[in-house]
Amino acid sequence: MPFLCSVPTTMAFTGFHRYPFVHLVLIGLFAITVNAIDIFLEWNVALDSTIQPVSQLQPVIAINGLFPGPLINTTTNDFVHVNVFNNLDEPLLFTWNGIQQRLNSWQDGVSGTNCPILPGTNWTYVFQTKDQIGSFFYFPSINFQKAAGGFGPIRVNNRNVIAVPFAKPEDEFDLLIGDWSFDNYKVTRSLMTDPTIAFDSIPNIMLMNGKPPFGNPQGKAFESFTVTQGNVYRFRISNVGTTLSFNFRIQNHRMLLVETEGSYTNQTILDSLDVHVGQSYSVLVTANQVDADYFIVASPKLLNATEFSSLVGVGVLHYSNSVAQPVGPLPTGPDPFDINFSIDQAKSIRWNMTTGAARPNPQGTFNVTNVTISQTFILQNSEGVIKGSPHIVVNNVSYLTIDTPLKLADQLVNGSGVYQLDAFPVQSVNLNASFGVSVVTGNHKGWIELVFKNNLEFIDSWHLDGFGFYVVGFGDGDWTAALRTTYNLFDPVVRSTVQVYPGGWTAVYAFLDNPGMWNLRSQLLKNWFLGQELYIRVHDNDPNPAKERPPPENLLFCGIFNQSSSLLEHRLRP
Repeated sequence: MPFLCSVPTTMAFTGFHRYPFVHLVLIGLFAITVNAIDIFLEWNVALDSTIQPVSQLQPVIAINGLFPGPLINTTTNDFVHVNVFNNLDEPLLFTWNGIQQRLNSWQDGVSGTNCPILPGTNWTYVFQTKDQIGSFFYFPSINFQKAAGGFGPIRVNNRNVIAVPFAKPEDEFDLLIGDWSFDNYKVTRSLMTDPTIAFDSIPNIMLMNGKPPFGNPQGKAFESFTVTQGNVYRFRISNVGTTLSFNFRIQNHRMLLVETEGSYTNQTILDSLDVHVGQSYSVLVTANQVDADYFIVASPKLLNATEFSSLVGVGVLHYSNSVAQPVGPLPTGPDPFDINFSIDQAKSIRWNMTTGAARPNPQGTFNVTNVTISQTFILQNSEGVIKGSPHIVVNNVSYLTIDTPLKLADQLVNGSGVYQLDAFPVQSVNLNASFGVSVVTGNHKGWIELVFKNNLEFIDSWHLDGFGFYVVGFGDGDWTAALRTTYNLFDPVVRSTVQVYPGGWTAVYAFLDNPGMWNLRSQLLKNWFLGQELYIRVHDNDPNPAKERPPPENLLFCGIFNQSSSLLEHRLRP
């Protein structure tokens, strides 16, 4: 259970006491955060072979014995302290998918920002849900560990002083849905040198909150949610899988879409909803049917559900007075190969311009109708072979994960000897596939246009840490500047993960007002593991901690800085 402490918000950063000037500035910064609390969590992370989400002997990454892991339930501007004890036999990091880590990429939990937590040790993350609301999730970010679990939900609730654009539901349910493989994740990881495994293999089953489909003989239980006739419920749905997008629907029930990844959307009534890898949504469901049990379904996109029936996730919406299990065929959804349906639905998801979110002023106060773009990156993914091994490349460069976090090298030696800034081609494709430690400059307080081109045969998902981006356009074929005339610049939804359809492109805008070292990656686990990522360095020369937080006192050293020393600590002082 979390320990909640209603101390002044500055208490969350007493770890900066070695830098008295910085501490005083931080007091001034955070004292204005009214009613924020500190949330203290202690996580024991271990492999558990007894959970067995399906009837397979395989290790599952559990947190405090739970799979999925425990809910992080916060409110806008809260400070979250997560003390992670690594009981695995290999290094571990957690990342907080969609939490923007304002001015504080030191807490982002990816290989480019943090040294890993070594086996048998612990480390405490401290991050703030600054100016955010919404539905998110966390997961382990290195060593292919997400394939073994370790994920869990994050809620960021509105402050009481901010009106929510819908009535308070009777209850809220977190629903983490994702594809799952039967193999030990370490075995799969070791087989990534085989092109068939790397490029063509698919998972075995679809889980809902770690449970197999209703009626599947592989499982011991199925997921079920109990509702009372006449009430309204909020479902926070996340795709925590590794590979597959899915279409979500509930038998005989329609859904009201209200939120995605921290943005309130125009409220749209849906029969079904496509959710792509790494994405999160909130829908309201009214229990307005006769007392009975109804199927909840998540069916994969671009796969024949008849041929791959175990990849159709099935749970149950159970009315409290129901006495029988659901009957009849599963509710049908759109044709899984109908890309136009999915694109049209994606385009229909718009930002609610009139409601507030984390702040009282309307979301539409911030818009992109008249912005000046200072940078354009055109990023094309494709399969590549480098030194005889399969990789995913971006503009023919596959990211080379190194032992030294880029952020640490940036702080101590300005990146020297670790990465070469702007060597990565942001608008062209290299002639030959190669490795690279890809770090590019993002203009601080400039608007960037990111165009993602998907040259693969499945739906990809791109995610940017540190920011929400405005999803302004989708298209087929190659992108050209002339296609900007098709953009939606009036009310594009703001989110942190966006899908890119096979053979198509997706364009987003982001305002780079958050200094730090920020990961831009595929959310598809194999793509990410095989090199589909880069980092955007957003730098402000001003050392004022109001512009970017200094390193935490418990900063870990590794790579070329593998031993803490007085020299290193001297360099870390402002």
